[in-house]
Amino acid sequence: MNSTTEHHLRAGFDAFHRARSRTCLVAALYAEAMGDAYATEVAADSSCDWRLLATLVGRLRLGPGQLLVDMGCGSGGVGLWLARALAVRLIGIDLSPVAIQLATTRGCTFVAPGQAAFAVGTLEASGLPDAQADGVICVDALSCAADRAAALREMHRILKPGGRAVLTRAVRRATTTVTEQEQAVGFTVEYVDERPGEPAMWARLYRLWIAHADELRRELGDTQAQNMLGEAHRMLDRLAGRQALTLALRRPQPQGPAGL
Repeated sequence: MNSTTEHHLRAGFDAFHRARSRTCLVAALYAEAMGDAYATEVAADSSCDWRLLATLVGRLRLGPGQLLVDMGCGSGGVGLWLARALAVRLIGIDLSPVAIQLATTRGCTFVAPGQAAFAVGTLEASGLPDAQADGVICVDALSCAADRAAALREMHRILKPGGRAVLTRAVRRATTTVTEQEQAVGFTVEYVDERPGEPAMWARLYRLWIAHADELRRELGDTQAQNMLGEAHRMLDRLAGRQALTLALRRPQPQGPAGL
């Protein structure tokens, strides 16, 4: 990602997080769209619900004290919830300094001091050392990567051998090469779980955004509201062929000499 593109994206995400932090309206619309699947405390700006949290717990298989990295963490809710539930350490990485500030502030309501840290970085360049993480998550953020293959390589790099990455991804139902890029960077695919209710959730949410257009403009300002409404109108017709997946990937352990 060149510096001009990165600066433009950062400014856009900063404005996004700053606007949403000033109102409860967006969270209320997510809650209405998800119903009893909405994880209120997480308050994610994503499709993360109770079902996905359960999948993340089961597929990561982390033990107390291990390190989880949340790539594209946003305001931190998903990673912080997992850090508390699993008694693990957390590092959250996001392009937006505003998101990092929000996540840092939220941290004390979830976990003990020192258990979670957040830093500015990109999906392609986290700034973390090689082979540091026991687990990695990336929830609804990989589609924002300027270079998806580079982002996958970065996740593979920061994982310890034997560590797992759990990612959300959406594809067209006719797609036959769902995990081709993941395998090409060296991951072993352990599980591909379908999320059958995710497209319908987005459809409900997008219709709610359109129905509450005037309130969104009043609460968020014209630019952020128009971004949301543009996404809603653009995506609604595409949801019929959408297949939402969770991919559980593992960085393989190095192989010893043959015969040993």
